[in-house]
Amino acid sequence: MPATRQVYWNIDGHVWLYLFFAITLMVLGYGVYRRLRLWKMGQPENRWQEVWAGIKDILVYGLDHKRILKEGYPGIMHLSIVLGFLFLVFATAVITLHADLGLPLFQGNLYLFIKFTANFFGLAAILGILMAFVRRYILRPDRLDNKPDDAITLGLIFAILVTGFLIQGARMAAEPDPWAIWGFVGYWLITPLQTLFNEGELLSLHKLLWWIHLALAFLFMAYFPYSKLFHVILGPLNQFFRKRGAVGVPALIDFEDESVENYGISEFKELSWKTLFNSDACLRCGRCQDNCPAYVSGKHLNPKQIIQDLRVRMEEEGKALAEARKFAKKNANSPGAAEAASTKEMIGNAASNVKDEEEELLIAPGRALIGEVIPEEDLWACTTCRSCEEQCPVFVEHVDKTIDLRRNLVLTEARFPAEAQLAFRNMENNGNPWGIGWSKRAEFLSGLEVPTMEENPEAEILYWPGCSGAFDARNQKVAAAVVRLLRQANVNFAILGNEEKCCGDSARKLGNEFLFQTLAGENIEVMKSYGVKKILTQCPHCFNLLKHEYPQLGGDFEVVHHTTYFRELLQDGRLTLGKYEDKKSSRAPLKVTYHDSCYLGRYNQIYREPRELLRLAGLTIIEMPRHGGKSFCCGAGGGRMWLEEHGGQRINELRTKEALTTGAELVGSACPFCLTMINDGINAQEKALDVAEILVQAL
Repeated sequence: MPATRQVYWNIDGHVWLYLFFAITLMVLGYGVYRRLRLWKMGQPENRWQEVWAGIKDILVYGLDHKRILKEGYPGIMHLSIVLGFLFLVFATAVITLHADLGLPLFQGNLYLFIKFTANFFGLAAILGILMAFVRRYILRPDRLDNKPDDAITLGLIFAILVTGFLIQGARMAAEPDPWAIWGFVGYWLITPLQTLFNEGELLSLHKLLWWIHLALAFLFMAYFPYSKLFHVILGPLNQFFRKRGAVGVPALIDFEDESVENYGISEFKELSWKTLFNSDACLRCGRCQDNCPAYVSGKHLNPKQIIQDLRVRMEEEGKALAEARKFAKKNANSPGAAEAASTKEMIGNAASNVKDEEEELLIAPGRALIGEVIPEEDLWACTTCRSCEEQCPVFVEHVDKTIDLRRNLVLTEARFPAEAQLAFRNMENNGNPWGIGWSKRAEFLSGLEVPTMEENPEAEILYWPGCSGAFDARNQKVAAAVVRLLRQANVNFAILGNEEKCCGDSARKLGNEFLFQTLAGENIEVMKSYGVKKILTQCPHCFNLLKHEYPQLGGDFEVVHHTTYFRELLQDGRLTLGKYEDKKSSRAPLKVTYHDSCYLGRYNQIYREPRELLRLAGLTIIEMPRHGGKSFCCGAGGGRMWLEEHGGQRINELRTKEALTTGAELVGSACPFCLTMINDGINAQEKALDVAEILVQAL
C-alpha cells in the first residue's frame, strides 16, 4: 500500500470551502485590480525588453536571496519565511489536485517528500517569524518603521503555521499513522496531545483547528493585496522589470522638439507606471536608508521615506481619479443629459467629462511633487552614489527620478543653489567648473612635454586628464604619475589640450542637461575629427560618462579607466613594479586601505583591478567596514563637489574617520573627487594617494 492519507479525514461539509474560496478570490482579485488601476495612472514605459534576463533575476535575487543574504540576521530570517511559504504553497497545490481534481499525486514518495519538507520548512518559517518579531519589536533598529500591518502580517502567518502543525498532531494522536515520523513536528506533539485530551476531544479539537486553519488561510489570501504581503509577488516582479545594462544613464532630452514646454519631472502625472510600481514593491526594509550617505550624515534626505511618500501620493491621486469618474458617470446618467443627447452622444460626453475632470484634479494646485512630496533640499542633498539602489533587495529605483526632478528645477524653473550657478557659468564660459581660463587647460601637461592629438595624430590612445588633472593642483600630481607610467610602458599617447572641455558629468547630474549636451557635443566633434578610437581616463566620472552616456549623442569610443589599463600593461609585461617606498621617509608602509569610488565601483563594477595593483606594489590591504558594493560615498558625486554641505556632519569626514580607524598608513583612491574629499578630511598632505601615484613610487 503506497504511503498516503485521507485529505478530508474527520471533516464534514468541506464542500463549503469552494464557496469560501470563490469569495476569497473575488476579494483578492479586487485588491489586485485596485493596485493595477493606480499603476496605470503612470506614463508608459517599456520594461519587457529582456524577458529571460528578468526570469534569471527572479531566480537569483528572489528565490536565491542574493542581495537579502548580504545581511546575516535579516537575510536568514527572510529566507526561512520564504522557503516555508513556497514549500507549503506547493504542498497545498498538490493536495488540492489530488483531493479535488482526482489526480493521484498525494501518495507514495511524493507524499513522504511533501510531509517531510512541509514540516522542515514550516518549522523554519516559524523560527523566521519569531526572529522577525524579536528584530521588529525588541531590537527595533532605526530603519524599521513599525505599522499595524506588520504585526497583522506576522501574526497571521504564525497562526497559520502553528494551527497547521496542531492539526497534524491532533490527527496523528487520534488515529495511528504508519508514516507519522515523516511529519516530525506533528509526531512530537502526539504524546502531549494524548496526555491532555481523550479520543473524542482529539477529534473535536482536530475539526475545530481545521476550520480555523482554513479561515486563516482564506483570510491570508484575501488580505494579500491590501497588505505588506503583496511584496511576495511585487518584489520578484520588480526584479524582473529592473533596468539592465549601464547603470544610471539618464534619458536624453530632445531640445529641438518645440512641443516640449516642461523639462524633467515636476508633477505626479509625469511619473511612469514603473515609478508607481516601485512604491508598492518597496519592502520598507530600510537598507537604502542605512546606506544613504546623506541620511547617515544627518541630512533630511531619506530614500525610503521618499518612496513611501510617493505611494501615499499615488493613493491620493487614485482616490481623486475615482471621484472624477464617479462625478462624470453621475452627470452622464442625469435626466437632463439623457434628454439632451442620444445614447451615443451621452457616452461621448461621459468620456469627455471623465477626461476633463481627471485633468482638472491631476493638475490642480498642490499636485506638484517638488515641495509637496519631495522637499527641494532633499533633491540637492543626493550624491547619486546609488548605494540605495545597490542595497535594495527588489531593485527600487531612486536616483534617476532625482535627476529628472533636478532637471525641472534647472531647465524649467531656473531654481538651483547659487554654487551650482557658479559652476554652470564656469563650464559655459571656460569649459571647466573651476572657471580657470580655457587656454590654460594644456599648460600643466604641456610642461610635461605631452603632445596633443594635433601634434601626434598617430597616437594609439587619447589620454583624458579631465578638469581635475588639468586644473586642480593636487590632481595634477596624479596626471603627472599617469604620464610617467605611460612613458615607462612606451605607450604612444596624446591629449586634446585646449580643445578638451569638461565632460559635462556634473552639469548633467545637477540637472543642466542642455549644458551637458553642449559640452559633450563639442568634445565628440573634436575627437571624431582626430579619429580617436580609445580613451584613457583617471576620473571615474569622466570614464562613466564617456563610456556609457556619450554614445547617446553619437560618441562611440572605447573608454578605459587608468586602474584597468595599468593592470593590462602589467599583465602584458610592458610595466614592471618593485615595492612601494615612501619617498619622504624611505620606509615601505605595508598597510593601505582602499576607498571604492561610487562611479568606478557601483556604476562600473571595477573593484578587483585597483586592489590587484596595490598588492603588486607590495602593499597589504586592510578593508574598511564599508567597502566594495557597500562603500561609503566621499560626498562629491552628483555635482555635489561644487555645492556647500548643509546640515549634519560632513560626509567626507565620516568616510575619512572610517579610513583612519583601520590603522592603515595610506588611503588609496582612484578618483580625483574622492582624493580631494579624503585629503580634506585627513587634513594632511600625501596621506591619501591615487593608485597611479603609488605605482610610480613602486617602479
